[in-house]
Amino acid sequence: MDSLQVKKIGNFMTQYAIYIVLVVLVIGIALYDPGFLQLSILRDILSQSSTRAIIALGTACILITGGTDLSSGRVVGLTAVVSASMLQMMDYPRRFFPDMPEISIFIPIAIAILAGLVIGIINGVIVAKFRVPPFIATLGTMVMVYGLNSIYFDTKPNESQPIGGLRSEFTNLGQGYIGKDGSFSIPYIVLIALGVAIITWIIFNKTRLGKNMYAIGGNIQAATVSGIHVARNLIYIYAFAGALYGLSGVLEASRTGGATNNYGNMYELDAIAACVVGGVSTSGGIGTVPGVLAGVLIFGVINYGLTFIGVSPYWQLIIKGLIIVAAVGFDIRKYLAKK
Repeated sequence: MDSLQVKKIGNFMTQYAIYIVLVVLVIGIALYDPGFLQLSILRDILSQSSTRAIIALGTACILITGGTDLSSGRVVGLTAVVSASMLQMMDYPRRFFPDMPEISIFIPIAIAILAGLVIGIINGVIVAKFRVPPFIATLGTMVMVYGLNSIYFDTKPNESQPIGGLRSEFTNLGQGYIGKDGSFSIPYIVLIALGVAIITWIIFNKTRLGKNMYAIGGNIQAATVSGIHVARNLIYIYAFAGALYGLSGVLEASRTGGATNNYGNMYELDAIAACVVGGVSTSGGIGTVPGVLAGVLIFGVINYGLTFIGVSPYWQLIIKGLIIVAAVGFDIRKYLAKK
C-alpha cells in the first residue's frame, strides 16, 4: 500500500469518522445481544433522541458563530411547563389553571415557541450589542430562566406539584405514530425532528443567514470588513436557536405526558457534547446538520444500548466523557494543523 492510498484512507476515516463510530457502536452492541437490532429498539432510540436533536441543532447554530449557549436546557424546562400548564384535561383534579376553558393546542404551543424565541433574542442582544461573552451571557440567562420557571411553577394552586393529566391530542404529538402497533411504525416526534433538521439544513446551506453564520464563526473581523452586519445576524441566529429550544420543550412535555421546573436540566451539556462529537468546531465556522444528528444518535445509542446490555450507568458516563474529550482533542488538532 503506497503513501497515496494511505492518505486517501486517512482522509476517508477523518471525513466519515463520526458515522464509522456510530456503526461500530451498533454492531458491537448487536454482537453482544442481537435483540438490539429490533425495529422497536430503533424506534425507541429515535423517539428519545428527537427532542435532543432539535436542541442540538439550535446549539450548533451558536457554536458555529464561535459562541456557546448554556441556557438551552432551562428554556426547554420553561417552555415544557408553560405548554403543559395550559393543556391539561378539563376533569383533571389538580389543574394549573382551574378556570381556563379548553383551548386549541396550537395556542400554548405557539406561546411556548415564542417564549423560547424571545429568550433567544435577549441572549443575542446581550452578546451582540453589549459585547458580553456568550458563555457569561447565557450562563446568566440560564439562571434567570430557571428562577422565572420556578416562580411560575410554584404559583397557586399548583405550588410546585408536577403537572400531569395532559390532553390526549397534545400527548399524541410526542407519543403517537404512523403505522400499526407491533409492526413498522414512525413516531410523529421523529417526523417533526426530521422536518426541523431539513429546515435547519436549508438555513445553513441555502440562505444568506447561514453563509453569514459560518463567516462570523470563521473570522468575525473579516466578516465585518466584508459588509456583514454581525450584530443583526447574531440576534437572528440566537432567536432561531431559542425557537428550537421552545419547540423541544413542547415536545418533551408531550412525549413524557407532564412537566416540572426541573425539565431540561443538563440538556445544554448533552447538546454541546453531541455537536462537538458530530464535528461542530468549538472554534467556530465549522459544522453540519448530518454531523450533529449523528452525534445525537451516538449518545442515544450509548444511553439506550449500554443500558440494554446491562452496563452500569456510571460506566456509561465514563465512556461518554472519553468520547467527548477525544472529539474535542481531535477538533483542536485539526484547528492547529490549519494554522
